[in-house]
Amino acid sequence: MIRRCFFRVLILTCLGIISWLHLSAPLMAQEPDVLPGTQRLTLEGDIASHLVSGVDRFLLREVETSAERRLARWKPDTSSLEAYQRWLEPRRNRLAHILGVRDPRASVPALEYQATTREPALLARGPQYEVHLVRWPAFGDVHGEGLLLVPVNREPLANVVAIPDADQTPEQLAGLQAGLPPDSQVARRLAESGCRVVVPALLSRKLEPRNGRAVLTHREFIYRSAYELGRHILGYEIQKVLAVVDWFTTESQLRANNAAKASPRIGLVGYGEGGLIALYAAALDPRIQSVCVGGCFGDRRDVWRQPVDRNVFGLLEDFGDAEVAAMILPRQIVVEACKAPEVTLPGSGGAPGRLITPPLSEVEAECARARRLAGPFARTRKPDGSEQDNLIVVGQPDLSFNASAQALTAFLQPFGVLDRVEELPKLLRSLPDAEARQRRQLHELDRHNQWLLSESPYVRQQFIKPLWEAAKSLESYEKEAERYRRIFAEEVIGRFDYPLLPANPRTRKLFDEPKWTGYEVVLDVYPDVIAYGILLLPKRMKGDEKRPVVVCQHGLEGRPVETITGDHPAYHDFAAKLAERGFITFSPQNLYIFGDRFRTLQRKANPIQKTLFSVIVPQHQQIVNWLKTLPNVDGERIGFYGLSYGGKSAMRIPPLVKEYCLSICSADFNEWVWKNASSRSPYSYVFTGEYEIFEFDLGSTFNYAEMAALIAPRPFMVERGHFDGVAPDETVAYEFAKVRHLYQARLGLGDRVAIEWFVGPHTIHGKGTFEFLHRHLRWPEPR
Repeated sequence: MIRRCFFRVLILTCLGIISWLHLSAPLMAQEPDVLPGTQRLTLEGDIASHLVSGVDRFLLREVETSAERRLARWKPDTSSLEAYQRWLEPRRNRLAHILGVRDPRASVPALEYQATTREPALLARGPQYEVHLVRWPAFGDVHGEGLLLVPVNREPLANVVAIPDADQTPEQLAGLQAGLPPDSQVARRLAESGCRVVVPALLSRKLEPRNGRAVLTHREFIYRSAYELGRHILGYEIQKVLAVVDWFTTESQLRANNAAKASPRIGLVGYGEGGLIALYAAALDPRIQSVCVGGCFGDRRDVWRQPVDRNVFGLLEDFGDAEVAAMILPRQIVVEACKAPEVTLPGSGGAPGRLITPPLSEVEAECARARRLAGPFARTRKPDGSEQDNLIVVGQPDLSFNASAQALTAFLQPFGVLDRVEELPKLLRSLPDAEARQRRQLHELDRHNQWLLSESPYVRQQFIKPLWEAAKSLESYEKEAERYRRIFAEEVIGRFDYPLLPANPRTRKLFDEPKWTGYEVVLDVYPDVIAYGILLLPKRMKGDEKRPVVVCQHGLEGRPVETITGDHPAYHDFAAKLAERGFITFSPQNLYIFGDRFRTLQRKANPIQKTLFSVIVPQHQQIVNWLKTLPNVDGERIGFYGLSYGGKSAMRIPPLVKEYCLSICSADFNEWVWKNASSRSPYSYVFTGEYEIFEFDLGSTFNYAEMAALIAPRPFMVERGHFDGVAPDETVAYEFAKVRHLYQARLGLGDRVAIEWFVGPHTIHGKGTFEFLHRHLRWPEPR
């Protein structure tokens, strides 16, 4: 009996010890608060907000130093005027490219009078000139419209295009409609002096709801589709002006009856938006002998604050206003420092923006910079031996004095003198319907954008053809794909040529769950730029065991924690579920959070030929570099899985971060160019508040099929819910069919490409994609 009791006590004691050891194991093997080999993360507050603010500072520095970068590349050959012009030629081509001046201009044998059965084209008559309503073919099916002021019984002193601001009418410049003081009625003043003048109507800044959704100006509405297709509202209006210059040239040659020796006197005058168009047009076309611009010239580095229809991709990398002016010299430039159009756009779905008057000191400083850039061509030696400044600044320190008469006098100097006649022209019929004219212009430009969209698949086919043809072997394909990846990195995404900083990892434990531990991680990338995310490490990994990693990317306005906990309706804790399956996961914080705060980052990046992904890509490069240093990470098995804006990331990051051995695009893959450029589809971004979403010239280069070709031959998958509001099934299938053709028919790698359709909305489904990850990351599925 004693022995039996002794053994019972012994067994109970052992069971108690075992039970105590089991219960206390988590405490005894508790995961460290800081990952080994890292410093403690002490950053407090909203780290995502710190991240966005740091990138903002970084981009503002890049914008600020853009003039220095331009100066370092400005090495002209000034040995002769001919040599200087040859040196400028590729810069003219570059400026034309980024402004979207690409479409062949129509032949303009004559302007067309706009008359009806009720009213003639002759609108008004002034002292020794007439005013006619006209239009002219510009490019495609697009026409310019406006006024022609033509001298009567005399040869034109000069041929001038007088370009109003976007919110002015041609009739105001001709003195036929109220709104401008007499000295600012530049078309009338020039016609009185004997000039033949064409005044085009510009698209206005009128705000309207588009398709019942975002409130956009007419200009932003056209800009959005055009930008995606490699065109620009500024380029379209430059083309309309240059079509008139073509007509002036033809007319002058006919009048001279000797085309070889004809030298037409052609000038441009512009104010506000019209001044900007005149400046760029004169830089592009050496036929323009004199240009006068007002209310627009200055330091272009604040372009990101201006209306988005002035956003030109890469402008500040090559062209401030001084560089553009230097491209015009030694032809004459008159810069009128006057009160600019002052505009504030609220951003009711469209991009917020403002226009303010540049101070006289800023205008003069930019003109001084232009003179230095042009060197000997900033001045011209006159026959009497004296020198003449070819860049003339007219204005007053307080900018309150209306200097138009002084500016026009200087502008006409190469051609003649400015007359002063106080008599206004007399109307001979009713004024044209300005609103109807705006509607026609809007319709024609929108139709041109949509025609370009319909042609864009054929343009992309030609662009990508060498890569498709290289798919005869993996070796030749990879070699050619590298060339396209460089184009994608430099011309579409934009790449900073800076080395990554030492990562200096900082971590702290955030989660301690039964199957995994979560750590917040911050890494340095560039000065002021950090990468941030949450690392999930499965528990009970062996010391030398190597596991695959899935980088789990959130969508718009998302946060890493939403991919882990809380059962967000879009993410369903997919990072945590993958960790429970044995994958290491990392959920990064991408930049697209805080509304206008991140959207204005795109505005700051675009003028220096960068995008949000110019920062996001190096952030991810630093992330994978660091992940590869972790003892349990297999650096050859790191995959990317992103939803929505994270799916957009899945198409843009893995092509350039080669450590991602596969990519899964969830709830985003579709005919992306169509989604961004269509003004017919209800799915289109043209009608929404995502004003940062548009990427320059994707229509001619990389749609999603072409981006997927840069991921190939690595595995690629699409996850698609039938009721996802991103796009209809048919556009997803259309674009994916091209990807499937590449992998299966050309590369013979059909097992590396997949799409899963499921009945559901904009969400992670986590069925076929999880199987895809297990298979291609070579990790066994749970039993």
